[in-house]
Amino acid sequence: MVGSRVLCSDAVARITSDKRCGERATEQFAPNLARLEIDMRQMALIGFLQAQNCSNFSFSWRHPDSRTDFTSPDYYAHIARVLEEGKFHMAFFDDRLGMPEYEGGAYQDAIENGIRCIKMDPMATLMPMAMATTNLGLGATMSTTYYEPFHVARMFATFDLMTKGRAAWNIVTSLNDTEARNMGRDGSIAHDLRYDRADEFVEIVMGHWDTWADDALIVDKQSKRFGDGSKVKRLDYQGQYLKSRGPFTVPRSEQGHPVLIQAGSSGRGQKFGADWGELIFVVYPNLEVAKKNYAGLKEQCAATGRDPDTMKIAHLINPFVAETRAEAEDKLALVETLPIEADSLMLLSEALNFDFGSKPLDEPFTREELDSMTGLHAMRDRVIEVRGPAPTIRDFIEVTERGRVRDPWVGSVTEIADRMEEWFTTPACDGFVIAASCVPGTYEDFVRLVVPELQRRGLHHKDYAGTTLRENLGFVRPEVGAWKHRSNA
Repeated sequence: MVGSRVLCSDAVARITSDKRCGERATEQFAPNLARLEIDMRQMALIGFLQAQNCSNFSFSWRHPDSRTDFTSPDYYAHIARVLEEGKFHMAFFDDRLGMPEYEGGAYQDAIENGIRCIKMDPMATLMPMAMATTNLGLGATMSTTYYEPFHVARMFATFDLMTKGRAAWNIVTSLNDTEARNMGRDGSIAHDLRYDRADEFVEIVMGHWDTWADDALIVDKQSKRFGDGSKVKRLDYQGQYLKSRGPFTVPRSEQGHPVLIQAGSSGRGQKFGADWGELIFVVYPNLEVAKKNYAGLKEQCAATGRDPDTMKIAHLINPFVAETRAEAEDKLALVETLPIEADSLMLLSEALNFDFGSKPLDEPFTREELDSMTGLHAMRDRVIEVRGPAPTIRDFIEVTERGRVRDPWVGSVTEIADRMEEWFTTPACDGFVIAASCVPGTYEDFVRLVVPELQRRGLHHKDYAGTTLRENLGFVRPEVGAWKHRSNA
């Protein structure tokens, strides 16, 4: 956005300074600068990945064109090169700390059917991607529930230095009981409490990132002085749930600190995103809902004391694109043959902490059973809203489409670009998270077909604006302590 404004301003300046145009040009073009700035706004593109045997679709490993060497560094390096060729802003890894299972610990179906049964560490998996690229941003998920804030701060600050300012942290509050048990707990933390605790967690991480002044390092062999001790502060944080002393052990990076990602969909999750998120990942059912929620999130952001332009909202899409619509429909038809019933049952069990293999498909849930679901409340509530107060497992499968392709965007290059442009210019989002049904084929198709059309329309940049993720997203480098004006700090 910043780069676009500079380009627009320069263009208007050239027009209005032309003596042949004179005052008439100034009157005609200068008042339209604000509109030109909006027109020149460019969308962010993010590749959605998982460090496992599938993409974000549990069935994607079954696709005949999907690569099977998902435990090799070459697999991830190739994806990174494809995304950078398409000038994507970032590759991002979703993550969970457990394997899908039914209540009672029955996990065998996950392994037999390849239902997200492999989950490698995303930070380590990003390293071959970092080495294969120069400008691509690199984001990873790390939970505020089961890690220590000092550890997360050090991990991401180091990664940010090793990538020369390309790192992003996806902040999640873990909700699955399987994760809790793997991390030595009996069950997940209550929903709103997870976010209350996460606020303190992020305050500690941000606080540690801010304890080093940019000029704290000296490293002068002649004077034998390594650094200025007065320019490294100790945090000494004491909250209701967490505490951390310091001093922190990693200096600031080229972009100041990693970009913060958030994707909470509940009311409490949206507030958390408005307080902290710089990139917000969303999934909206239609354009009208998206337009309303986009404006609402921007308003929530402003209410915290932040500039809404410091937050970009990216909508997740599942594209099926080809030279013709018929070819794209054939791609979707193939993918729709891949999911099996176990995909939906296991992923619903994982998301809602309820055994979806324990009931007949068409037996209604009791109120007590619905109340016992402790995972994604927004998902449960959406099913109740659509199908009534006593939904069945089949209702959950059909409404959530868990384990299936949800709201696929199918069409020719022009059709997909038209739809993206409509959402972007409405505005209903600031960019898109691209989900893949075939890896790496979906990304290769999108970069080969859609990206050049978006660039031709001036909607997506033709080259990176800089070397850091913040530069490429149009964010300014944050000053030390810049976040503390927020209402929650």
